[in-house]
Amino acid sequence: MIATSSHHKTATDGHGSLLVLGLLSPIVGVGAGLVGAAFRMALGGADRARNTLISWAHGSQWLGLLLVVTVISAAVALAAWLVTRFAPAASGSGIPHVEAALRGETQQVPLRLIPVKFFGGLLAIGAGLALGREGPTVQMGASIGSFVGQAFRRGWPDCRVLLAAGAGAGLATAFNAPIAGSIFVLEELVGRFEHRIAIAALGASAVAIAVARMLLGDAPDFHVDALHYASAQTRPLYLLMGAVIGLCAILYNRALLATIAAVDRLDRCPPVLRAALIGGAVSLLAWFAPGVVGGGDAITQWTLTGSHALHIVAVVLLLRFVLSIVSYAARTPGGLFAPLLVLGAQLGLLYGSLCQFAFPHLDIEPEGFAVVGMAALFTGVVRAPITGIVLVAEMTASVAMLLPMLGACFAAMLVPFILGDAPIYESLRLNLLRIDPRRLRGELGAQDKGPPSQRASSDD
Repeated sequence: MIATSSHHKTATDGHGSLLVLGLLSPIVGVGAGLVGAAFRMALGGADRARNTLISWAHGSQWLGLLLVVTVISAAVALAAWLVTRFAPAASGSGIPHVEAALRGETQQVPLRLIPVKFFGGLLAIGAGLALGREGPTVQMGASIGSFVGQAFRRGWPDCRVLLAAGAGAGLATAFNAPIAGSIFVLEELVGRFEHRIAIAALGASAVAIAVARMLLGDAPDFHVDALHYASAQTRPLYLLMGAVIGLCAILYNRALLATIAAVDRLDRCPPVLRAALIGGAVSLLAWFAPGVVGGGDAITQWTLTGSHALHIVAVVLLLRFVLSIVSYAARTPGGLFAPLLVLGAQLGLLYGSLCQFAFPHLDIEPEGFAVVGMAALFTGVVRAPITGIVLVAEMTASVAMLLPMLGACFAAMLVPFILGDAPIYESLRLNLLRIDPRRLRGELGAQDKGPPSQRASSDD
């Protein structure tokens, strides 16, 4: 009888906690949706301002070039200073930090991180660094979830759920992809299916998208003309492309980590100065090719429509590869997803065009290979295939390529595992904890009420 009563009480408490999470997750979604939509709109304005400045400055020749270099370098340096001065955890994507927080390896994500991530990301991406908007929105959403949990005096288990739900809502808002946001939480951030997190993530993402679409509209991020379903004869080509892109993913991961390590070894050069130098290099590229810099949505769009010559696609691919890894090494706020989508679309288009030339008797659409390439490179780098497939399907409003995506993502994930390459966010998380665990604990502070076993003492 005692055991039965105890079991009944535990079940009742569990249902009560789940009900509370069901009520709090929409609140998290509202906050993540508003902040994420505001961030996207601000980035759009920053991109237009940068392009207007460059266009106007071209009329002044060398003085104009000096002005563009000064403004962009100063913006990137200011973004790095905000991170260094106020919130070191806001550096880079922020997703590795969220993963560490969910694992209890750092404290929860503080609310004061939001303005640093928002304005730092706005300065860095708006200045032209090839960084994604999803990193800031994921970390800001996680911060909102953590704050809501603490404001309603929930324990660490519930705060962890709301933190994860906020992160998923942030990704959903960044790409107008509510299902991908929920899946991302389970597949990448948590790494397993948890009913409580699944329910909260669905609630937060659904509400976040509803709020964001009132401000941003309902259209998917990319327009893709209707694609034919891949024939049986072309499916092996997608599988082979996945293997090739898996090798490219290994190259990307290792180049990114090596570049970060090389920049960090310049310890005599302050982080703000390093960021300014990177900003100066980006400004020179922006002066000669303003359409190449920035988050890259416009590049992805014209790649998906096949509206540029292949030699231009190849040149932009090489430029964006270098630009994305150098931009991330600046340690300013900004993510990896959007740059990966650019590179994946371009790799897919080039591969598809080669296949079209080599096999003219097959009904090959290079644009279909571009769509599949986005999901394949994402999978090869991040190792979250379901998130990648659903994300690309939602962003392009296209389901015709789902079967080729499955094959390509299978190969793109298999090759790096066979060759022993670690997922990028695992590497970045371990790098984060190895470099600066004490500073992160000090920054987050005891007031954030993280998991008790991980609270920093005053001696830290």
